[in-house]
Amino acid sequence: MARLITSLRRALLAAGALALACGPRVAAAHEFWIQPERFQLPVGAATPMTLQVGTGTERQRSQLPPRRVLRFDAAAPDGAIQDLRPALTLGAPTADGALSFSRPGAYVVTLRSDAGAQSHLSAARFDAYAREEGLTPALEARAARGQQAIDASERYSRQTKALVQVGEGGAQAAVTRPVGLTLEIVPEVSPYARPRPAALPVRVLYEGRPLAGALVKLTDLAHDAAPLEQHRTDAEGRAGFAMPDGGAWMMDVVWTKPLVDEGVDFETVFSSLSFGVPVRTR
Repeated sequence: MARLITSLRRALLAAGALALACGPRVAAAHEFWIQPERFQLPVGAATPMTLQVGTGTERQRSQLPPRRVLRFDAAAPDGAIQDLRPALTLGAPTADGALSFSRPGAYVVTLRSDAGAQSHLSAARFDAYAREEGLTPALEARAARGQQAIDASERYSRQTKALVQVGEGGAQAAVTRPVGLTLEIVPEVSPYARPRPAALPVRVLYEGRPLAGALVKLTDLAHDAAPLEQHRTDAEGRAGFAMPDGGAWMMDVVWTKPLVDEGVDFETVFSSLSFGVPVRTR
């Protein structure tokens, strides 16, 4: 009997932990990022990449159609911009493209979609989603308009960056420079810098200005059922994270603004930053 009770208790604890990890995801597949097979490449080598959407049990390759891609390029260590759209193979059987660079250093690969997609949710689901993602402009606008009981809609774009290290060392300045996205996570240090920084501070920009109060999440892509760490940005748009010690990682942030007489209630941007960290040698 004691063994039976112990077994039942363990089963209940496991079920509870799984429920907490999975969470009540009220609006699926907000996360979107560039996933190279390798984030560290030898000079001149190529790596396949995919566009991923959703985390945990919802994770899958994105179905983003080519017509919605407005930008796919790379900022080189010297600041030059390389158009990567010819390398896109969206919808191909095994990969959405390939990345290859000819000089050492850190590159920032950027993809931006148009805002042609729309989401329509019930009042309860939209408010739960807005609270989960920290979308205070949406919650405040609905309260001011007395629309908390009314269904809501948004149009949205996806804007994402991936940090790729080519060769050994090389310039890292591209990582800490904005690339001009509507909503953008800008690291203030490079995860590929040597020696590796102990912390990973970032700044979030919205329409070119620091964004306060945004919820930034850090997810271990090998264990992505729930974010490992999350923080709201301060008055200067900054948030601080511990530097990961190895593996593939993704930061993401969402922001929105109310619209008037444009057919939908809000315009939302889903933004992310993916990178890989070599395991620290001791």
